[in-house]
Amino acid sequence: MVRKAAAEFLGTLLLVYFAVGVATLSFGFGTIGSSFASGVVATALAFGLTLLAIASVLGPISGAHVNPAVTMGALVAGRMGFGEAVGYWLAQFAGGIAGALLLWASLATSPLYSRSKTGLGADGWGSASHVHISAGGAFLVEVILSALFVFVVLGATSKVGNAATAAVVIGLALTVVHLVGIPLTGTSVNPARSLGPALVLGGTALHQVWLFIVAPLVGGIVAAGLHLALYPRPETART
Repeated sequence: MVRKAAAEFLGTLLLVYFAVGVATLSFGFGTIGSSFASGVVATALAFGLTLLAIASVLGPISGAHVNPAVTMGALVAGRMGFGEAVGYWLAQFAGGIAGALLLWASLATSPLYSRSKTGLGADGWGSASHVHISAGGAFLVEVILSALFVFVVLGATSKVGNAATAAVVIGLALTVVHLVGIPLTGTSVNPARSLGPALVLGGTALHQVWLFIVAPLVGGIVAAGLHLALYPRPETART
């Protein structure tokens, strides 16, 4: 369990540092120019490719959930016990916070960085959303996107899934949900990814972060229900 927790901590830290880092550079610093669409594509690819690499390297140790919503799905689907899930959650949230702090420490050395203006890739609704989506709309979006992503993870890592392509499928799924979600909420689908930057930024990001913790977890439960409907017998496959 110690090795699994360490892998989850490290994987979540790396996901936040690199993928949220690209989001901050793209939208906060404007390193890719004034094109919002380019920022969306760059950030979506950063999340997908980073997760693909993490899943390939750390998957054999812990399953590379690096996401409390995925762990929730695995728990409800009967793939792990509650005690193990709690250990995963603690490691993931700690990793997300550590990754955000390291990213902030790196960016803050630039004279161009401003925590209030540049931000740190936080999620949000209302004025914090590119399309000013409402709180209710943001909750629905996050549940749907999280359910899709976790459903893909559970299917790709099931006994009938192809182990050789699982990491690629999961990485592509995360890329797709970001392409849809970034203009709407910034895309969480991962409570640990959202909590870290929100704690660093405070203000609106911290006030709104509850939604990006609760909605993805609900999405994970929905995904597990859908998975069990198609694969009724609880599995002990790779997670």
